[in-house]
Amino acid sequence: MKFNKKKVYLDYAATTPVDPRVVKVMLPYFGEIYGNTMSLHQMGMKTAEAVEKVRKIVADFIGAEVEEIVFTGSATESNNLVLKGLAEANPKKRKILISTIEHDCVVESAKWLRGKGYEVKKIPVDRVGIVDMDFIKREINNETLVVSVIHGNNEIGTIQELEEIGKICREKGVFFHTDASQSLGKVDIDVKKMQIDLLTGSGHKIYGSKGAAFLYIKKGIRIVPLLHGGGHEMGLRSGTLNIFNGLVGLTFSCDGSHYIPYDEFLRKDHDFWTGITSDKGVA
Repeated sequence: MKFNKKKVYLDYAATTPVDPRVVKVMLPYFGEIYGNTMSLHQMGMKTAEAVEKVRKIVADFIGAEVEEIVFTGSATESNNLVLKGLAEANPKKRKILISTIEHDCVVESAKWLRGKGYEVKKIPVDRVGIVDMDFIKREINNETLVVSVIHGNNEIGTIQELEEIGKICREKGVFFHTDASQSLGKVDIDVKKMQIDLLTGSGHKIYGSKGAAFLYIKKGIRIVPLLHGGGHEMGLRSGTLNIFNGLVGLTFSCDGSHYIPYDEFLRKDHDFWTGITSDKGVA
């Protein structure tokens, strides 16, 4: 059996390369359009306008409203903001549900809250990683603040039934958050249809650059910010935005026209593995 000696990168669940077209879109923001979005002069207003265009594209991509999108520096930051920010804003709710297969940033945030006296329950999963819906129904009570379940798992690839979880949480009157960093752009997401209250997304998982992420927060939900300063992002995330190499790239990455449909992706994946294990190798 012959194997192609060309290096093949297979760790796309960890990060993706930046699409050359994304780089092309980003380049002007390094040296031509570089104003601070909070500045009131023309250059600042121009970059602020670019940010709002990004916000609109991201919002449309997941079926949200423009004012429901908050930009952050990473999915880790978004997930910390969800759990800690919700807890701070709703001090009477002291119980949190997370799945047993969450990303470390959710696990560690929940552990931090446990140290503050919160009850943290871990939702069990079956042998393929699907969460136990009956457990969620049983464990939600008047003390429950939020249920956080990762959409596409970063290690085993399980895709959860968000719509079913969202329905349970909405009927029970608790917040529902999902970390969609791995699934965004691969599986269709509609936050209204799926009854999602908070959703995390990340640019570097979808051929954008590192350092650009977002958090969807359903209108009317109060969150206390973790970062304080100039009041950026509607007061929820102070700090100069990564407009130069992050958010503009995220615009391109969240444009669905650049994605391979999931069924075509599966076909290409099958063709790849068939080729790599054949006598001829991959073309």
